[in-house]
Amino acid sequence: MSSKAIAEFIGTFILVFFGVGSAVLMGAHIGFHGIAMAFGLSIVAAAYGFGAISGAQLNPAVSLGFLLSGRQEMGDFIVYVIAQVLGAIAAAFVIYVIASGKADYSLATNGLGQNGFGPGYNGGYSLTAALVFEFVATFLFVTVILGATQSDAPLGFAGLAIGLTLAGIHLVGIDVTGVSVNPARSIGPALFAGGQAMSQLWLFIIAPLAGGALAGILHGAGITRSPHAAPRGSR
Repeated sequence: MSSKAIAEFIGTFILVFFGVGSAVLMGAHIGFHGIAMAFGLSIVAAAYGFGAISGAQLNPAVSLGFLLSGRQEMGDFIVYVIAQVLGAIAAAFVIYVIASGKADYSLATNGLGQNGFGPGYNGGYSLTAALVFEFVATFLFVTVILGATQSDAPLGFAGLAIGLTLAGIHLVGIDVTGVSVNPARSIGPALFAGGQAMSQLWLFIIAPLAGGALAGILHGAGITRSPHAAPRGSR
């Protein structure tokens, strides 16, 4: 396994372990604000820890944005996505093992931080609301990432900008879908939670990928890219 694949695996593990773990293990104590900060801080940690190795994309939608913007090759894209999904699954499994150590924990009752929508899930938002949120939020997230990592962006601040953006997105949307903007983040918990999480998983794959794709296309076309930035090169 390449160093880039290992970095993406561990980085995505960090994202899911911090973010989803905070929701499952501490959600009742820290609330939505705390969960949002956990997701944001996880990105900061992974970006500065692994950004120099793989770019710390940690998200198939982000990797698709890099691919379609011309800043990543297809071979790396495939390797990254596989590593990201496996990292998310591994983190979800570890969270499940830890949560199962609590006497009153039940996967069926407490869940595993899975994404969802509709009756019985957080605010009970509709399918349309979930689709719109995930598409728009992912588009904005990937646009920020591509901009913060372009060649003439201020050095050393990309991880902080990206982490704060993810925290902000969670503050807006946790009550809507639990916030995915990342197919890997959704796949990991859904595989263990099953049921509704699996039946609704398609939305948390398609909508983020569509948002990431649009961000990548616009960036590659120069519409959301600095005219002085080099068009190629990953984070």
